[in-house]
Amino acid sequence: MSVKNWDRTTIDAQSVDAPLSRAAVFLTATVASDQDALSQVCATLDGLDDLVKTVGFRDLSGRLSCVAGIGRDLWDRLGVDRRPQELRRFAPIAGAARSAPSTAGDLLFHIRAERADLCFEFERLLLAALGSSVHVVDEVSGFRYFDARDLLGFVDGTANPNGVDLPASALVGDEDADFRGGSYVVVQKYLHDLDAWAKIPTPAQEAIIGRTKIDNVEIDDDDAPRKSHKSLATIVDEEGQEHDILRDNMPFGSPARGEFGTYFIGYSRRLWVIEKMLQRMYVGDPPGAYDRILDVSTPHTGATFFAPARPALQALVQEAQKRLAAKGSSAA
Repeated sequence: MSVKNWDRTTIDAQSVDAPLSRAAVFLTATVASDQDALSQVCATLDGLDDLVKTVGFRDLSGRLSCVAGIGRDLWDRLGVDRRPQELRRFAPIAGAARSAPSTAGDLLFHIRAERADLCFEFERLLLAALGSSVHVVDEVSGFRYFDARDLLGFVDGTANPNGVDLPASALVGDEDADFRGGSYVVVQKYLHDLDAWAKIPTPAQEAIIGRTKIDNVEIDDDDAPRKSHKSLATIVDEEGQEHDILRDNMPFGSPARGEFGTYFIGYSRRLWVIEKMLQRMYVGDPPGAYDRILDVSTPHTGATFFAPARPALQALVQEAQKRLAAKGSSAA
């Protein structure tokens, strides 16, 4: 990972390793079926880095960033010859307690900043640029809750990789050279039943999560009769190697509407790692011993994307623009 100096410049678009932020917007959209819509989307994605600079330079300490992810269906519609090896649609999971739905999404925009107004302004200009070419199917505004806790009261994201471990876990390498530096992205929007959660005694909550609530100390539950959320989300391959992902989850909600949630977003070098994690959560290990957090947390969305590195994204959309222009010329 190259050395960043984000105190003096804006953060490049597609910087998966941008700092965790105090505010975020998670924007999911579908793209209209006509060729003009595709052209408009390509032009907007091609100018994404410039848009980050336009808004982010107003306050560099605000650390505005944006990562755009492209879904499998849109990728195929772009008509380019190459596709990330593991990119596929989110597969729904039928579990013992909850089912994980697969929902629509051609584009994902993960907008982050230290200031909510920077996220708002960037989203406003982004949607103006996209215009009628897209239909927003989900929009969530997240916020940092105290010391990086979720609304269940536990610190979230402690096990995130950092330093040299971050690109090794989150960014595609030489195994798919055309898309080196990109990342697979999986998102799910969860709503929590906080009343039900509050009725569970704190020691039982800690056993479910796998960490102590106040001081965030990991609980060793190897010999426990049922695995915790922490253990089910730990993925080890057949050779004994542990595979991490980068989470940038955010709480969201509205007390007036009785809405309390967590927006899960995971970046991974290998899509199968997140897929296996979710299978373990919903189906259980052993089967039936599902993640008990699902007793109070219900998923409402589920979608998979690939976020190319900035040069790869620009090359991708420029190639697609040429193909679209050639189709337009032949049709005329």
